Amino acid sequence: MQELEKYDAARHALQAAASVDEVKEIRNKSLALAAYAKQAKDKDLLSWASEIKIRAERRAGELLIDMEKAKNQYGKSAGTDEVPAKKTLAALGISKNQSSHWQSVAAISEENFEKAILESKQDNIEITTPLILKLSKPHVSNNSGENEWYTPYEFIEAALLTMGSIDLDPASSELANKTVKATEFYTAKNNGLTEPWTGNVWLNPPYAQPLISQFCDKLALELSAINQAIVLINNATETKWFQGIAELSSSICFPSSRIKFIDKQGNPGGAPLQGQALLYFGDNRVLFKRNFSKFGLILYYA
Repeated sequence: MQELEKYDAARHALQAAASVDEVKEIRNKSLALAAYAKQAKDKDLLSWASEIKIRAERRAGELLIDMEKAKNQYGKSAGTDEVPAKKTLAALGISKNQSSHWQSVAAISEENFEKAILESKQDNIEITTPLILKLSKPHVSNNSGENEWYTPYEFIEAALLTMGSIDLDPASSELANKTVKATEFYTAKNNGLTEPWTGNVWLNPPYAQPLISQFCDKLALELSAINQAIVLINNATETKWFQGIAELSSSICFPSSRIKFIDKQGNPGGAPLQGQALLYFGDNRVLFKRNFSKFGLILYYA
């Protein structure tokens, strides 16, 4: 009972932690407890102590990602009223490898992360960063360059019926555009994040962080320059990037089943571990509902 109370307290402390230093303190305590559990050969204690450690690393990764985004947005001189001065990794006592690993854990979707934790706990083993990254490895499902999976044509067709045309796909490839047939498209080589977006846009960005956040941020910046847009992304409703872009949308479709993306040979792949959402930006909400309601629930704003 006492250990359970400590576990709950640690979880609550992590949720309330607002700085990397706070999270590191929790992580260090869990490391010490895990070391004790190993010496005492207490598998139950080792399991939950290592779970707190990995949750602390995930929270630290989230904070480090936010720090990087703030630096990119406000520049190296951040330290104004808008953004407090940020510590360097060295000042935080964090190595580059640790920062990279922790941000990788933070980039895992909530669903995949919790599934990986549950699977590890069922085996009653020490939960390590490599193990969580391995168990939570997501199904890569998008139409961006350098990926194997592409959007089924029925969604492209619905987008065409709604917007009338697809003038730009800013996260694509030569192969993907054979289906999308956008007038113009950007690939990993010419980087749509650095190019202007105009006309009617279809976007199915890379689902890995930080790219998915960067593409959503780019769309938000370009909204005044484009006519309409439809974005196909994971329905990661708990994330800042999803909530930020959803707030700007005119309508959203939540498919009633997970989309089976297409491989390079044109065959449907296995359903990904997480559901998807299609966000519409523009004035044709009625058309969007008419064309996308066959896929699932439609929400739109007055």
